[in-house]
Amino acid sequence: MISRYSRKELVKIWSEENKYKIWLDIEIAAAEAMEKYKIIPKGVSSLVRKKAKINVNRIKKIESKVKHDVIAFLTSITEQTGIKSRYLHQGMTSSDVLDTSFNIQLAQSGKFLLKDIDLILSILKKKAKKYKLTPCIGRSHGIHAEPITFGLKLGSFFAEFKRNRKRLENAIDEISTCAISGAVGTYANINPKIETYVAKKLRLKPETISTQIIPRDRHAHYFSILAIIAGSVERLATEIRHLQRSEVYELQEYFSKDQKGSSAMPHKKNPILSENLTGLARMVRSYVVPALENIALWHERDISHSSVERNIGPDANITLDFALFRLANIVDKIIVYPKTMMKNLNLTKGLIFSQEVMLELTKMGMKRENAYKIVQKNAKKSFIENENLLNLLLKDKNITNRISESNLRKIFIYKKHFKNIDYIFKRLFK
Repeated sequence: MISRYSRKELVKIWSEENKYKIWLDIEIAAAEAMEKYKIIPKGVSSLVRKKAKINVNRIKKIESKVKHDVIAFLTSITEQTGIKSRYLHQGMTSSDVLDTSFNIQLAQSGKFLLKDIDLILSILKKKAKKYKLTPCIGRSHGIHAEPITFGLKLGSFFAEFKRNRKRLENAIDEISTCAISGAVGTYANINPKIETYVAKKLRLKPETISTQIIPRDRHAHYFSILAIIAGSVERLATEIRHLQRSEVYELQEYFSKDQKGSSAMPHKKNPILSENLTGLARMVRSYVVPALENIALWHERDISHSSVERNIGPDANITLDFALFRLANIVDKIIVYPKTMMKNLNLTKGLIFSQEVMLELTKMGMKRENAYKIVQKNAKKSFIENENLLNLLLKDKNITNRISESNLRKIFIYKKHFKNIDYIFKRLFK
């Protein structure tokens, strides 16, 4: 976790204070349940709730001696609450606390990430509608293809993040489980009703079947979804970077009054924020492999996953939160140059209408293969001689014998490419 790429809300979720607070909530909830079912004396949970305070430094000091984080935590609580706290953790194993707590932290983070996605969706929707009919060139393989609109381009990202939101909701639901089942998940020394009570209290679901731990396929799924979202972040960031290139310059990241672009070249306005997002997205995706490798643990449990999760838990969530929030601000403040978009549309002098000419020839009875060859020959000539394609076609008898001049000129109109934009937008924003 690097402070440069961290926001306080997510840092708080992954703080030691919050982790131990969740541990305490779990232990108190379990004690309440045990009191309810007359397993331990009444008053334990209320005593602990009243007197126990989280003291991170004290817990760490104890841990340095006992070499066990949960025991250190319980010892610190005992110091504050007295002999009655001996009833805490009855029949439980450390993983009951650790895994349930970890899942709560993941769910807390996921819900915050949903807010980030909602912000992006609202901005993309607003911008897509604003530029709904702003013509620009569509590119395939980096080459001019056919006209689209900038609003349509943004709409594609809106749809992707909408899918991401649903994916994350499902991942949060899947990770929101609780295990209070004892040393190897058999409930040998703890009543299953305790787990049911704790799960309900903490708004979780009881794990269907645990070993000593909650199965790590759940966690692998969660981190995989974060990686997919990061991929979407990078796709949009990469698009912005490409469109800001000097040769293109259809977009520009917001550049503040006192901002500097280059230490050497005063004229530079670099897409540094989008480039930064590309790097952060790579980091989030890198956490997937260790999460997947955590699935295969020895027998009912080993701790090879523990060091992994201590790293990827906070880092993946905090980094993605930062990236999503930064992306939202980039898109919100993006500078759009419609005139340059139109200029680039005209750059290839009508070559982007080649498909329509070919299709019109086939409608007039020409074989597709022959139509393709004739249009391609003229397209090559247009490119080499820097001549308008329409002018060349008007001189080609193979064309004019089948398509009238007026009909040919009608082909070279951008507007008709946008005749179904309303249809797409209605489907997109329904």
